[in-house]
Amino acid sequence: MSARFGLRSLALLTSSTVCALTCAGTAAHADSSTDEKVLLKGSTTASYFWDDSSGRAGDTGLPASGKPMQKGLAASPSWPLMTEGYVVYEGKKLPFFVGDRGPGVPSNNGVMLDLDAKTFAELTGGTFNSDTLGVDGNGGEGHIKVDYVITKWGQGPGKKNYPVPFSTGAWAEQDDNPAEPPAAASEAVPAPLSKSTAAIVAGAVAVAGGSVALTSERIRNLIKI
Repeated sequence: MSARFGLRSLALLTSSTVCALTCAGTAAHADSSTDEKVLLKGSTTASYFWDDSSGRAGDTGLPASGKPMQKGLAASPSWPLMTEGYVVYEGKKLPFFVGDRGPGVPSNNGVMLDLDAKTFAELTGGTFNSDTLGVDGNGGEGHIKVDYVITKWGQGPGKKNYPVPFSTGAWAEQDDNPAEPPAAASEAVPAPLSKSTAAIVAGAVAVAGGSVALTSERIRNLIKI
């Protein structure tokens, strides 16, 4: 049996398996993004605050949106109030909405998001201290690098694009030209071969008289022969 004929035989034996793997990968990708509309995504440094109008710990009063201080309420130096999205930090994903303005001066140094203390605590493995309005038990972490995704823009004044410092005054300007949403992924990531599937394919290679390093990508290439 020629090596080429053996590879063709392997392709026929594994074509249905690869098809199933590819279809499964596509379905999983579609399911994960069906209800999510990504309008903007990026990364920034995030700090935290908790303004409950008690006057404690530098509290500046109720949030600018008029919404009571709560978990998920964040401050932005430039995005419109009531903009919605989520942040991701070390694999943890939590939602937020823009309910206040800030940070002020820190935004000049790249701190473009002020998360509420409860969300910050959950992301960093700490606990919210209701007496100090701070976060305990996270090693004193006060600033973290997060990825953010915007899923809905607020309708009021503010920049509907990458955040800019509070000092620019973008938070007070009406933006009728929001950022163009990022392109959706065109292809699903193929699912890896299971151990059982890999064993079956390895046996097929042995029958074909060859020794091939097998990966799902390699099998797809063989099918094209």
